[in-house]
Formats: sequence, structure tokens, C-alpha cells
Amino acid sequence: MPLSARNNLTGTVKSLKTDDIMAEVVVELGDGQTVTSTITRSSADRLELAEGDEVSAVIKASEVMIDKD
Repeated sequence: MPLSARNNLTGTVKSLKTDDIMAEVVVELGDGQTVTSTITRSSADRLELAEGDEVSAVIKASEVMIDKD
């Protein structure tokens, strides 16, 4: 499926934490860095996500906020 997002990072599901509504997915990239995504529990179930799965983290951001104290 073609997407308009240009940032497509491939990695492995390092951890998956779920509750009744949400799932936190930590994806480890090839260089050891991680990307964390919070998705709905139903999406995680539909994708049948599990630790060790090869996945893509597709990032499309309309804004990036930076703060400095």
C-alpha cells in the first residue's frame, strides 16, 4: 500500500505492553536505537504483534515540538 509518509524505519519489536485500550510498542532499529509508538489495543491485536516481529515504523509528523528548560 503506497503511503505519503517518507520516514519508514524497519526494525524488530523489542517490547509490547498492552492494557484494555492501548498498546505501547518499542521497535529496535538496526543500529540499536529505538522508536516507541502508542497504538490502540485493537490495532495491535489486528496486526498480531509480538516481541521479535519484524515491523516498519512509518512516521509522518505535521509538527515537531522542542522544549528547553
